[in-house]
This record gives sequence, C-alpha cells and structure tokens, in this order.
Amino acid sequence: MYKTIFFCYNVAALRILHGKGRSDVAGRSAVLFLLDDTYRTGSDTPLMLHRVLGVPLLSWLAWGLFHAGVDRFFLACAPALLNQAKPCFPAGAALSVSSDESPADQLHVFLSTADETERDLLVVTGAIVYAPTMRRAGAGQASACMVDRCSLMAALDETAPIGHFLRRAGEPTTGEDGFFDLNAPEELPEIARLLTGDLLARLMRAGVEIWDVGNTYVTPGVSVGSGTVLLPGTMLEGRTKVGCGCTLGPNTRIIDSELGDGCVVEQSRVEGAKLSGNLRVGPYANLRPGTVMESGSKAGAFVELKNTNLGTDAKVPHLSYLGDAAVGDGANVGCGTVTANFDRVEKHFTVVEDGAFLGCNSTLVAPVNVGKGAYVAAGSVITEDVPPQALAISRAREQIKKEWALKNKRADS
Repeated sequence: MYKTIFFCYNVAALRILHGKGRSDVAGRSAVLFLLDDTYRTGSDTPLMLHRVLGVPLLSWLAWGLFHAGVDRFFLACAPALLNQAKPCFPAGAALSVSSDESPADQLHVFLSTADETERDLLVVTGAIVYAPTMRRAGAGQASACMVDRCSLMAALDETAPIGHFLRRAGEPTTGEDGFFDLNAPEELPEIARLLTGDLLARLMRAGVEIWDVGNTYVTPGVSVGSGTVLLPGTMLEGRTKVGCGCTLGPNTRIIDSELGDGCVVEQSRVEGAKLSGNLRVGPYANLRPGTVMESGSKAGAFVELKNTNLGTDAKVPHLSYLGDAAVGDGANVGCGTVTANFDRVEKHFTVVEDGAFLGCNSTLVAPVNVGKGAYVAAGSVITEDVPPQALAISRAREQIKKEWALKNKRADS
C-alpha cells in the first residue's frame, strides 16, 4: 500500500467547485485512500484526521466535495483508522469501504461502475484541503493532479506503480484552484483560517449575514438559511440546520439541532433540540437533548430544558428548570418553577396541559399532571394531579404575629 492519500472526482464536479460552469453529469464520484503518514510527521495522528474546530480535516474535505455535488465515495484505509474515518462522510452520500486485502481490485470495480461520462479524475497524492473561495494567485503546486479515469483503471490492471503513473500522466493543480497542501501539524492554524474563511464566505454568498468572520465558527455539515444573522461569538456545530431569517448570538452555541425560520437565540446553548419557527430562546438559556419548542414558544433568561416539549405559544420566561416534561399550548410557567423528575432511581414525567398557569416558585414532583386551564398557586409543591380549571395551593398558611419585632429586636440593631 502506498504511503499517500488519493481523492478522485470528475472534471464536471471540479468545474462546479471552481465556478467555471455547471454540468448535468450524474453519479459524481470520489475515491479516497487514507493511509498512515505518522511515520513522516512524528505525530500520533494521520494529518487528515487532525481537527479544525473539532472536526477532522477529512470531514472538511468530504463535505466540501459533497456540497459541490460529489455524492459517491470510495474509502480504503487501515482497519485501525476506519472507525475514525467513516463518520467524516455526509450521511446523504453513498460510501463504499474497501477491505485491506485487495483495495486495487475494489477501486477498479468502483471506477468501472461510475457514470460513463466521467472521464477525468482528480487524484490527490498527499494530505490536502480544499477551499475554493480562498484561492491564491501564484500559489504553489498542490499534491493533486487530473488524470484520465480509463487510464487509471488500465494502470491498476497492469499493477503499475501509482506514483509513477501520476507523475507521468497527471495534470497538476495549484492553490489557484483552491487546493492547499498540509505538510505538518504546525501548519494547522493557517489551514484553519483557509477552511473557516471558505465556509463562511460560502454562507455569505448564500445570503447569511455574519457580523464578525473572525469570531464566528461553523463546522462542515451545518446548513444556514438566507437572511439569517450570525452575531459575534456564534458557534454552529455537528448536523445543525438553521432556517431563514433567524438571529443567533451573540455568544451562542448550537450543536446537532434543528431551527425553523425566524428563531431568535441569544447568548444560549442548544444541543440536540428541535425548534419550530418564530420563537425566542435566552439570554442564558440551556436547551439539552430531547427539547422540542413549537412556534411562538419562549425559553427565557436562565431557563434550562431537558427532554421537554413546549407547545405553541407556551412561555417559560425565566429562572426555571423543566426536565422530562410536556407543556401544552399557551401554558405559562412562572419564575423559579422546577420539575422534580428524578427520585434517585428513575426519571418521571410531568404533564402541564394547554392553558395551565404555574405560579412562581412552584415545584412539580413527578409523575404529576396539571390539567387544562388549571392554576398552581405561587410557592406550591404539587405531588398530586391537578384537575382541569382547578386551583392548587400547597403551602403553609401565612401567620402574622403583631409587634413581634419590637419584643424580639436585638438591642444593638
């Protein structure tokens, strides 16, 4: 096995990437040989598995190709690297994985099953990244070249040395084409600037407003709709999908979540949540996995939600924790309300039905149900179901002891 990395895709896809034209060619393919180059760099990790914004460079490349229309990948790598490499590919792409025994034969089959119109292939012969909007005039030659697909298959048939074939038959690419070499881990800061700058430029071209490109972070796999505003300190990670016309930030982190159109998320953290359109989150809210917010709902200042569904126009304005709960349409959760969902052995569920009103500093001890339109008085601890339209009060009656302060006041106060 050659100590190098190969990536292939057809020339029509390359033209789309470079903005030089469009093509109706279907079945665009990429072939990747991911091998261990730690012997050369002295690092414990292959260069293409080093991370930028927590994401391997291999993932940045795979997503870059996928956005360009490459939807068919071939991966050959050592079994020890497979578990790290496979998650780097987009879920919507077809991925074929080679065994370690006969990658050349399997590569030949993969190339032969490509669309007949796929003539030219791009082959990358080293650790490389692709940032088409960050092209540099006069940049040096990259470790990539264009070759004829049929010629490559013939070379595989003849078991010819791939390196020799590429030097003889390949047409080199350069940084002017958007391809940049990575030779050592210490070059990662510069590579990070290229990759993040390229991704943010692509978002801005799609109509996303970014206030500070030096203080906004988006990883591959994230999609953002036009008209959305990303304020300074915004971080979008994983498989996050953001709709149109949202305002995110400042200082907001969103991970593996889905946001509809018109969401406002201010100075908050959202992970594993699904938010419908036209709602508000924050400031300083924490939405944990399993949270669902419907249109018009609100999770305000210092609110934490976990595995909780807020119905349409339901409001949790501030300083509350709801875990393992369902809050109905139009319900209002007062300041300081808590669901006591854990009994040290199991988690239990709380239901607050449509139009219910929970007074400030209420504690709902799960499992418990607050009926439709019911009220819970401020400061109550609810351990039994509250019927619809009822008022639940669970607190000690207030006592007034007249002139107590005059009789018990300390002499020095």
